[in-house]
Amino acid sequence: MTLRCLPLALLMLLSGCSSHPSVLDAQGEAAIALKHLIIFVALVAAVIWLAVVSVMAFALVRKNSQSAGLDHRSERMMTTAVATATAATALIVGVLTVASFYTTRALNSGGDADVTVVVRGQQWWWQFIYADRDQRPIFQTANELHIPVGKTIRLRLQAADVIHSFWVPSLAGKLDLIPGRENILTLRAERPGVYRGQCAEFCGLQHSHMAFVVVAEDDADYQHWLAGQRRDGAAPSRAEAIAGKAIFLAKPCAACHTIRGTSASGSTGPDLTHVGSRRTIAAGLLETTRGSLAAWIADPQTLKPGNNMPIVPLTADELRQLSAYMESLR
Repeated sequence: MTLRCLPLALLMLLSGCSSHPSVLDAQGEAAIALKHLIIFVALVAAVIWLAVVSVMAFALVRKNSQSAGLDHRSERMMTTAVATATAATALIVGVLTVASFYTTRALNSGGDADVTVVVRGQQWWWQFIYADRDQRPIFQTANELHIPVGKTIRLRLQAADVIHSFWVPSLAGKLDLIPGRENILTLRAERPGVYRGQCAEFCGLQHSHMAFVVVAEDDADYQHWLAGQRRDGAAPSRAEAIAGKAIFLAKPCAACHTIRGTSASGSTGPDLTHVGSRRTIAAGLLETTRGSLAAWIADPQTLKPGNNMPIVPLTADELRQLSAYMESLR
């Protein structure tokens, strides 16, 4: 029976192997510092455990080999052991405190940043506002942060409603976004890749569906993406998408969302200027496909209960046309 259960146990262990973010898969300067601290603390804890187990084993063996009662020599040994353990505890706590202090300092590097982005957490999505050297907003995206590899990125963390927490385990430690206060976090990716992030502070009903991705790119790819994001929304060429644009501007959508190059200038919801080019919608809930866009537009409350997007009455034809227009915004 035990041998029959062994394959099942192995399968259960393998099911835990996935590409989910891990603090041990460090690809950024700050994340590497945290990884080293975690490994150091784990090694210290392992040494302490071995020492305690060894002392307990020695005490048990000694007790069994001696007669009942303690002589003066045993009392002196116990006193020495207690004093040594107390001194070792104070030393270990001091060393770990110093290591933690210097690691924390390494998380936010000083000096000038190559890119500055305002990160605004909202229930339940992420707004990324890119600024120029004079801190003037250039454009914004939602739930997808692009950064150049090997450059220092300064993130100005802000909260629009409740406390959120910005965390990309493979790139940096987590830091809270607090209403009425701005916190600063720096990122630096050492290699290209797509790194998943998550809100790490419970912020309401859809906290678990408040994810984002950080796309680290070579400088040439990043500049290409940057140039595309600076442009206004693409003018639709197909008849279906043209009809969808007219529907978008006529419905309440334009009062909540912005599409640069049109009269839509709402600020309540995410900027949709290039929504078709993003990897996901609804803060990582769905992959960006025409079907997902149509499903989200038709009934956002079923997919993500409690979010601020209302159900807009649409006919089947209007839904097809509107989803075609959203897909064309690349």
